[in-house]
This record gives sequence, C-alpha cells and structure tokens, in this order.
Amino acid sequence: MTLDADRTEALKYMTVSRETVSRFDIYVDLLQRWQKVKNLVAPSTLSQIWTRHIADSAQLLPHLGHARTIVDLGSGAGFPGLVIAIAGIGMPGLHVHLVESNGRKASFLREVARATGAPATIHPMRIEDFTAKWDGKADLVTARALASLLDLMELSAELLKTGTRALFLKGQDVGAELTEATKYWSMRTELIPSLTDSAGQIVSITAATRRTGGS
Repeated sequence: MTLDADRTEALKYMTVSRETVSRFDIYVDLLQRWQKVKNLVAPSTLSQIWTRHIADSAQLLPHLGHARTIVDLGSGAGFPGLVIAIAGIGMPGLHVHLVESNGRKASFLREVARATGAPATIHPMRIEDFTAKWDGKADLVTARALASLLDLMELSAELLKTGTRALFLKGQDVGAELTEATKYWSMRTELIPSLTDSAGQIVSITAATRRTGGS
C-alpha cells in the first residue's frame, strides 16, 4: 500500500477538520524526514504511518470527555499524545504533556509541536522523574505500546492518586494483563474495541486505587 492510499484509508476512521488533516500532513512529512537519521518508528510501519500510528492514536479523541490536562507517558514519536494535541488545537484549555526520555525523540516532538502549533509541552525525562516532580492535576493519562498494564499502573500511580482517568492502547494480551493488574489494583475498567487493530483494545480506567498489600 502506498502512503497516499494509507492516508485515504486512515481518514475513514477519523472525524477531524480539514485543518487538522493538514497539520497531520506536516507531522507525517517531518516524521519521514527525521526517520532517515533518527529511527523514530519501526521501519516496517513507514508505509502505514497513517493507519498504524495517526489513526490508531486519533481513536482516543472521542473518549477524552472533559479532560483538558493530559499526560502522555513514553511518547516516543508522539503516539498518541502529539496526535491528541494536534487534533485538540482550538479546544479551550486543552494541553498535552509529553514525557519522553530519549533526547532525539524529544527534539522531534518539540519540532512537530512548533511546526503545527500543537498545545504541548515536552518533558525530556524519565517517567519516574516526571511523576515525582509533577505538582499539577492531570485529568487523563495516556500511553501506547509502552509497557504491560501492571507496569503502566505503577508508572502512573502518583497521577492516579488524584482520581485521574487513564486510556491505554493495548494489544491482544490485554485479558492476561488485566488479570495480573487487578491483583494489585482496584479499578473500574472498560474495554473498547480498537478501530484500527482487530486484536487491539483501548483500556479505559477510572477510580484506580492500590490494593492493600499490593506491590
């Protein structure tokens, strides 16, 4: 599939403005240029940037609710956090904090945010360092292809203490990961089928508290 065909396919899954699509075009162009020297995403996914990365991330948009301060953990090349920020341009009060310890990827995120005008702040640090220093109130935590669900809960524990919601994009092993995570965490979860991956799920988490005696 050509990149143009992939773009056409991806847009079937997204309800966004023409202006937002134009900003995604800028994002994809920059990713292709930086990829030549920075290796931002798996090379095997380059011809499917739109469906594998942009549309996959954008499917979180209908589930944001009233969230305006969003923390994206392990942002990598910006999925899903930077996609949300770009799509959220013009949404009053929306701001996405992108946490990425890899210096090259953090530089890329900063350049895309500048070029698109996305309401995003890049934090070039480890997740543990960010959560230890964060003194704000996050409405929502997001992550994609970062770690197991239990590890994600542990990484975001400081944020979840204040009642923050979480949206995690997960693959086919989500059932086993949920079983393991609920040994240590009490939480309300909803599994939302992925629009772009027949085996994938969006895990929506609310009211998360660590179980007594949990690790």
